[in-house]
Amino acid sequence: GIRERHIAGPGETNLTMSVAAARQALDVADLTPKDLGLIIVATSSPDHFLPSVASEVQYHLGAECPAFTLTAGCTGFVYALATAHQFIAAGAYDRILVIGSEVISISVNWEDRDTCVLFGDGAGAVVLEASSQPGGVQSFVLGSDGSGAGYLIVRGGGCAYPISHEMIEDKAMYIEMNGREVFKFATRVMEEATLQAIDRAGLTLNDIDLLIPHQANLRIIELAARHLDLPMDKIFVNLDRYGNTSA
Repeated sequence: GIRERHIAGPGETNLTMSVAAARQALDVADLTPKDLGLIIVATSSPDHFLPSVASEVQYHLGAECPAFTLTAGCTGFVYALATAHQFIAAGAYDRILVIGSEVISISVNWEDRDTCVLFGDGAGAVVLEASSQPGGVQSFVLGSDGSGAGYLIVRGGGCAYPISHEMIEDKAMYIEMNGREVFKFATRVMEEATLQAIDRAGLTLNDIDLLIPHQANLRIIELAARHLDLPMDKIFVNLDRYGNTSA
């Protein structure tokens, strides 16, 4: 279901894309960086292991707040959104900037057709603010199943398989995916999580006007839509233009 993707150009990094997206979000919210209480960046492709890209974003924006990076793969943005919601609901912070940013292309083996056709680079940001008005995050569902770790993995570069000549010759710094297993997992879990989130919000499927799923694969989205008995005109799809941009 992918027609085109966008790849970071020379000089573009996770940091530069995060900052650009953040500035646009702040402009829309009519806020300045100094209005922020916290910054959360969700990414699996930071510029460096150290320092945290969130701290660099905070500095380059000119913000004066804490910041941290959250890594949860393609679910990173949802995890970051739920985390920010909890900080606000607990009264810790009034305004939180949430960024999802990925430069997946650095981990793509362009000779591996199972993965290289899928992924694109991109960043997006939202500002969450405490409010007495009805609305906001009405529910969330988070999950994890580490038993399938090997189905979508970058084996090299971490402490389990450190950088070495052998690692590079093994091409272990690239994304490896068992597409069949990921497909089976994704279609099942997307349906389950959708129904759980709707139920926790005290709603029914008939109350939903628009479903915005993770943009991984059009077949996954279409199958989940059939299982949920939702027409495709109620489901947001833009992966034809951007590919899978992970978090």
